[in-house]
Amino acid sequence: MSGRSSRISGFYKLSIEERLKVVSEFAGLSNEEIDLLKKYGALDIGTANRMIENVVSTYQLPLGIAVNFLINHKDYLIPMVIEEPSVVAAASNAARMTREGGGVYTSSTGPLMIGQVQLVKVPQPSIGRLEILKRKDEILELANQCDPVLVKLGGGARDLEVRIVESKAGVLLIAHLIVDVRDAMGANAVNTMAEAVAPRLASIAGGSFRLRIISNLADRRIVRAWTKMPVEAVGGRDVAEGIMEAWAFADVDPYRAATHNKGIMNGVDAVVIATGNDWRAVEAGAHAYASRDGRYRPLSRWETDGDYLYGSLEMPLAVGIVGGATKTHPIARISLKILGVKTAQELAEVIGAVGLVQNLAALRALAAEGIQAGHMSLHAKNIAVMAGAIGDEIDLVAEEMVKEKTVRLDKAQEILNKIRASKKF
Repeated sequence: MSGRSSRISGFYKLSIEERLKVVSEFAGLSNEEIDLLKKYGALDIGTANRMIENVVSTYQLPLGIAVNFLINHKDYLIPMVIEEPSVVAAASNAARMTREGGGVYTSSTGPLMIGQVQLVKVPQPSIGRLEILKRKDEILELANQCDPVLVKLGGGARDLEVRIVESKAGVLLIAHLIVDVRDAMGANAVNTMAEAVAPRLASIAGGSFRLRIISNLADRRIVRAWTKMPVEAVGGRDVAEGIMEAWAFADVDPYRAATHNKGIMNGVDAVVIATGNDWRAVEAGAHAYASRDGRYRPLSRWETDGDYLYGSLEMPLAVGIVGGATKTHPIARISLKILGVKTAQELAEVIGAVGLVQNLAALRALAAEGIQAGHMSLHAKNIAVMAGAIGDEIDLVAEEMVKEKTVRLDKAQEILNKIRASKKF
């Protein structure tokens, strides 16, 4: 083992079988482990090999369907890809509660993304800024020449903004190219445009260009979701007040706000992944937006007047229904078909609604029976499997652990041994 080296020349040139052989020898994989890596599932290995580099296998996660969603008076089945127990069940349950008040309502801004161009060593930044803005039409035309198809579809570069930023590397001139990306997430189109206009911007301002790339703080692409339901729908006035108090805790404490927003992202990410979108970009944008006023805050808000519970959410959501894995991954295509969305804007609004509902589920559990009650019953099944339980043994072991309120591997093994011993007599 001490002679192993990860310095492998030309690894990308090897066939998938050859790569797998190298990895198996490096890691000492068994034949059974190698066979598992060769079970590719719905994503065939040829497609996977074209999607990313150095492919040796595919990785599968559970795909569940959340039910009961009524969004803008339309019913949806929600495909969710996630490994965490209870998330899909909780979303389905909370979605049923929102139906008591008419479901969830949404709105959104247009699909506008920001491409940033960093200019350095500009001799007179304030003059450079004004000179660039003076030539805005020229810059937008140059950008739109990069993607005539997008322009034909009604999208393209819409506006240009320029900021002067003080930094430890000196004064920076940052140009923002505002692009309507239509039904795409937009990274490729925006990056291409930013690269195309950068030399001209530097020439106008008299400096040099550096970074030319999309910003994942998509604050021109905002989704808003809101809901209203009788307090009886969530378990009564006390539970509704508990939900509001849980939100109030998150609003003043970033330690709680991080977990509060994680609950939102449980729902958001699960749909983003299911539809083949970039969940890292969505996460980055969400958390940056949560900190936009200099303090990390919850993305949602919950209030009650004693009769009704009111919830709302606002966050950036850059997703697409064309391009990238949304079209190349077969399960992503099926997920979009299940959703039945016609535009990227509709998909974003549905995802925002799921985030709000998922947040309701988490806060209600915290305010009522506690987060572990539902979570542990499903988590216990995973622990039972880890202990070696099979078939009906899984449910029996899980039920006993939950009953004893001790969900641990050693307890699962102890219960499993008792079950098997009893079957011998």
